[in-house]
Amino acid sequence: MLNNFLWGASTAANQIEGAWNQDGKGVSVIDTIATDLEKGTRIEVASAFEDAYYSSHEAVDFYHHYKEDIALMAEMGLKAYRMSIAWTRIYPNGIEEEPNEKGLQFYDNIFKELKRYNIEPVVTISHYESPWYLAEKGGWTNREMIDYYIKYCKTLFAHYHEQVKYWITFNEINCTLVNFGIRTAVGLNASISSEINNDHTRYQALHHQFIASAKAVSLAHAEYPDLKIGCMIASMIGYPLTSHPKDVFAALQYEQMKNMFCSDVMIRGAYPSYSNRFLKENNIEIQMKPEDNQILKAGCVDFYSCSYYQTLCISGQNEGVELGKNKAAGNLISGFGVKNPYLQESEWGWQIDGTGLRYLLNTIYDRYQIPIMIVENGLGAKDELVDGKVKDDYRIAYLSEHVNALLEAIKDGVDVIGYMPWSAIDLVALSTGSVEKRYGFIYVDVDNYGKGTFKRYPKASFYWYQDLISQYS
Repeated sequence: MLNNFLWGASTAANQIEGAWNQDGKGVSVIDTIATDLEKGTRIEVASAFEDAYYSSHEAVDFYHHYKEDIALMAEMGLKAYRMSIAWTRIYPNGIEEEPNEKGLQFYDNIFKELKRYNIEPVVTISHYESPWYLAEKGGWTNREMIDYYIKYCKTLFAHYHEQVKYWITFNEINCTLVNFGIRTAVGLNASISSEINNDHTRYQALHHQFIASAKAVSLAHAEYPDLKIGCMIASMIGYPLTSHPKDVFAALQYEQMKNMFCSDVMIRGAYPSYSNRFLKENNIEIQMKPEDNQILKAGCVDFYSCSYYQTLCISGQNEGVELGKNKAAGNLISGFGVKNPYLQESEWGWQIDGTGLRYLLNTIYDRYQIPIMIVENGLGAKDELVDGKVKDDYRIAYLSEHVNALLEAIKDGVDVIGYMPWSAIDLVALSTGSVEKRYGFIYVDVDNYGKGTFKRYPKASFYWYQDLISQYS
């Protein structure tokens, strides 16, 4: 038995809630990014809201189905639910003096339902959905964004500190350094404008998020000492492609800047020494204030959380990609490395590596010695509903492999306190903007165009997870 272990599942507001302009909600950056349903990918149009399809606007309509959905989560046996709060439900434009009461009430209702079933909420404060109004003014490239974020945090902590113990400041904060991440940090057209889409912008925006996170941690520790505040990192483990020393060292450098840089800052409270050379050699100058070092030092997080989906291989040889034959696929790693010839992959080309999760957990715990949560791990697939049932044995196989690796890591001595796969319910996939790339334990009868009954159906994986949780409860 794993006493008090947080067996759960995850979602994000912008991918499930819908109701994008109801009850006073403002426009978020995700609300302005359209979906190309023919190509199955997110796209940017010349201006927000021109004739295009925006899948986040309705998503799977959790906003109107939350009681039903949380009841199903309880039936599955979830002990925890990792979710996010939509910033623009609380502050529609980000600049208002007072919060939107209907937005606060919606999440009051969510937490009330979760408490009814003894499900622990784990809440992400900012999950890829900054206010569009602020994004138009430069988003996280502007230091004033920190103050707006802290005002938002003050409201959340004051209003929900009795309902929510675990908070995550930013979802996959290291993704600010990749294409999609900068769009969510700065706004529309960020990925196609050379004035915005460059390393200077990325690292400056990230620095402001570091400061905002540290201030949020200090705020919570000072005013609500029972709260636990964590970071959230998109794990992108890179193995050396071969035993060639150049491959081994290239993999080390990749790990430092892709996987460890953000958590080093947020857990150790300072920029790591290895980053100095990287920033210098890439001519990246981050504008900082004299007090920033002390802010970072004072605002170290309490726990580490991460997403984990796959691994890739890294080569430091010029012929490395040729040796690997194929580039690795994935939301965040595309273009960084090559496929591992020893691994199988999903229908989206994502490589499946349960052992990589055990490797990650051991590496992270050896480095930081703080509690760890896995808050995303799952398999996207084109599930088929037949006679009201979904036979997703492929998802069960994927999750079983990763749960076994998780349990082995715990035996290794790693302090893992929670496992919350992606996702509790079908939702709009981040990379494709479509529903057909399904991750959920619960099937939602809606297609890529938002058509369907929106009826919910537990999948085979739902009952598998139900049995698994009961074994360890």
